[in-house]
Amino acid sequence: MTVNGVPVYQAKAELFRSLGHPVRIRVLELLAEREHAVHELLEQIEVEQSGLSQHLAVLRRTGLVRQQRVGGQVVYSLIGVEAVGLLTSARRLLRELVDESQTLRASLDSDLTHALSTSSTDTDSNPGSDVAPDTPAQRPVTG
Repeated sequence: MTVNGVPVYQAKAELFRSLGHPVRIRVLELLAEREHAVHELLEQIEVEQSGLSQHLAVLRRTGLVRQQRVGGQVVYSLIGVEAVGLLTSARRLLRELVDESQTLRASLDSDLTHALSTSSTDTDSNPGSDVAPDTPAQRPVTG
């Protein structure tokens, strides 16, 4: 299957590449709430005006946002609702990854605590066991 003559996987990669900057993600989050004039976006995002213009151009080329003149202002809005769903899915995925990471960290901490307590018990019952094998203190003296 292709999209405009490009394999779907490649088109998806290009879409994700266009989302690959925090400023663009923040723009999409703000536009998911409502339309915004450029000056409103600048108030919400720490970026130079020229930088914001470049990021908006990437989002326009990708087809995620549209611009229109309203009075003397340029106003941006999302095209379609699927971008909102993508942002929501990304948030859920991040939450899931953090939860899994915290579970893994807790498991590793538990394993480490167990290993340290076992090591401490072994050392107490075997004096000198804290010396690494084949250190000068344990090598036989040859003369």
